[in-house]
Formats: sequence, structure tokens, C-alpha cells
Amino acid sequence: MTKHGVAASFDPPGSTLTTPNFISPQGTIVGGYNDAGGVSHGFVLDGGQYTIVNFPGANGTTLSGINPSGEMSGFSCSDPACGTTGNATTNHSFVVSKHGGFTSFDPPGAVSSQASTVNPSGAVVGAYTDSGAVTHGYLYYHGTFTTIDFPGAVFTFAGGNNPSGAIVGAYTDTAGVTHSFLLNNGTFTSFDPPGAVGFSDASGINPGGVIVGIYFDSAVKEHGFIRTP
Repeated sequence: MTKHGVAASFDPPGSTLTTPNFISPQGTIVGGYNDAGGVSHGFVLDGGQYTIVNFPGANGTTLSGINPSGEMSGFSCSDPACGTTGNATTNHSFVVSKHGGFTSFDPPGAVSSQASTVNPSGAVVGAYTDSGAVTHGYLYYHGTFTTIDFPGAVFTFAGGNNPSGAIVGAYTDTAGVTHSFLLNNGTFTSFDPPGAVGFSDASGINPGGVIVGIYFDSAVKEHGFIRTP
């Protein structure tokens, strides 16, 4: 948590590994954590209070996003640690209503999927892997799936969306280089921050179109970036 520019660490009770994935405009944080037994649980941190969220019957759970109405996105995992310890995992996307009801889903043809974020209108973006081990981005809105593939890419991951429907993420080209992308009004834009070598990933976009993400430099050192419209 931060206050007046001062950073402070936080971990849910009993956590051995904490991954915050999203913070809402109201300051609510959602993510996942591993307990002492290596099991991943979703968590919500709101007003200093933790709420633990587990998909019913799943071996592991992670929360990935929350919108202003309290609807949350996430994914359930076959691996109890949701892959954080390097184990293979099969995941399934879900949303949790503001009343606590779970809805699990996978795009057609998916063998594994994970939801990245849910915007204020309930549109979910994420990624799925098909039977040929190819990863695609997806948009799920009002019961309809749309596959997101950057033209010519061998891998596409949709990582974030905003209230106007703009989507950001990452794609890998045929040379094995991973770039950031913006999909807005049906048009793809590829970009990399200055100094990026081999890898960049746009992970979030706010209502004003400001994009954040990560990239690697020539020394394979990871940095964050901000891209303004």
C-alpha cells in the first residue's frame, strides 16, 4: 500500500508468495497468494481487510481483475500453486459477480485459459491455448467470444482493457521477438518502449489510454514503462 509517496509491503495472512494483479480506482487490490502448503488462493484487499476467494472445487485459484461494481475476473488451476513454482497447469477462466456467484468459461477450442481483466461494462479479456499449443488472446462480452490474434503472430496474449474497449497485450513474431500491442476500434498498433530488446509486454490501459507494461533491455534487465496517447 502507498500513502503520500511512501511504499509499504503487504501479504495476506499465511502467505509465502504474494502476487497483486490489479488495483481499482477505489484502491481495492486483487491477486493471488500461496500458503505454506503451496496452494494458491485469490485475495481481495479492501480497506485494510483481506477476503480470500477460492473457486469451488479447484486445486488453486488466482484473481486477476476487478471493476468498479465489484465484479472480478480470475482463473482456477489444476496445479495447486497455479504454476508459480514451475509446475504445468491447466487453467479455466471465471468471473465472480458482485454478489459472489462464480461463472466459469473457456473460449471455443481452448484446452486452457485465463482471464486477465474485466472492465466496467463486464467485458473480459484474457488468453487461451488451443489443442495445437498455440496461445491466442480473447474478448468475452455478453456471452460472445472473439479471438484476438495479432496479424502474423505465433503467440498473442490480451492483458488489459479499458472502459472504451481498447485492449492491450503482447504478441510474439515469427523471429521469436515479443512486442506490445494496442487494439483500438479494430486496428492493431505494435510498439516497444525505447531500449527494449527482444521483449515488451503491455499489461494495462486506463480510461485515458495511458498504457503500462514491462520490457527487457540489452542486458536482459526488466523495466516498467508508461506510454501516453
